[in-house]
Amino acid sequence: MARTNLTDARIRALVPRQTAYEVRDARLRGFGVRLTPAGRKFFFVHCQHRGERVWKTVGDFGAIDVAEARARAAEMLAAIRRGEPVPARPEETLFEAVAETVFAQHERLWKPGTLAVNRCYLRNQLLPHFAGRPVAEIERADVRRWFAALRATPVAADRSMPVLSVIMREAEAMGLRPEGSNPCRGIRRYRRKGRERFLSDDELRRLSAVLRKHADDWPLRVAAIRLLLLTGCRKGEILTLRWSDYREGHLFLRDSKTGPRTVWLSDPARAVLDGMERSGRWVFPAAGRNRPRSAAWLNAAWWRIRAEAGLDDARLHDLRHTHASIALRRGETVPAIGKLLGHANAETTLKYAHPADAAIVDAAEAVGAALGRG
Repeated sequence: MARTNLTDARIRALVPRQTAYEVRDARLRGFGVRLTPAGRKFFFVHCQHRGERVWKTVGDFGAIDVAEARARAAEMLAAIRRGEPVPARPEETLFEAVAETVFAQHERLWKPGTLAVNRCYLRNQLLPHFAGRPVAEIERADVRRWFAALRATPVAADRSMPVLSVIMREAEAMGLRPEGSNPCRGIRRYRRKGRERFLSDDELRRLSAVLRKHADDWPLRVAAIRLLLLTGCRKGEILTLRWSDYREGHLFLRDSKTGPRTVWLSDPARAVLDGMERSGRWVFPAAGRNRPRSAAWLNAAWWRIRAEAGLDDARLHDLRHTHASIALRRGETVPAIGKLLGHANAETTLKYAHPADAAIVDAAEAVGAALGRG
């Protein structure tokens, strides 16, 4: 964490980055300035009290200078350490101020990718509608109007709603809204046509033929695509593999979407890895070999491969869906498939259940025929 003797001149010289960042004061412990990607600079206090993390805004730079902010911060920190409540200032209760406080609190809880995506939803979907309003005055009717206004972009609406809900929930915890008043609760999301795509047996044969054709031209790309299909892993999990993650015939993922997990490999999956050259720590190293390959590197090859295989509407993520659907058709249980895919809950796995409809029909016919003979 950067720490310096904060002055007005030094704060004016700070420039925005792609993500929010903080500069702590060297004179007053627990006091600092935070700069958002939009360029807003505001003072804050941060300390631990009775095992809890306390983070509060002091005021915007420009509205107050460093000297006044430091004096306010010293009073706030002393009150927090005495166990006294620190009343929220009017500017702290505005939606954008509360949202920034919530994002600061969640930096260690959300993964960097999740944090960046959620900040995009905050900037593009939430702030244009709710900025400038006291968070306590936002009611269910306001949220309904905002959600209805986004009906042309249902995906953005559905994905920004949980971000808004987190902000409102945390506002309750801060004492800025009555308990149980989250205005997002009970609002139904848009019904969207599912994007699940499963490759048929014929499509898998065509894909395999094209992969064999390009095995010598694009050995690493073909290996990555085969591993996606054979393991059901997410694209990021495969591209960021280290050779040290592959041992004892398994993949030990350090940090998947749902946390660390073990991937049990089949013989064909192990054969792909065992047939690759090991040079450096990354299984799919970039040109400089000090970092893994990017998604764009694999996407470019996939677009050509899927076109040659006649799979123009198939995404790389659909290989994960296909892995799950085949497991289901072979009689694996939903909990077992959930463990294969690293799902945190069974509901996520259940969306793969409908590929087994044909098998269920066959089973019903077989049972009916047996009973009919009786």
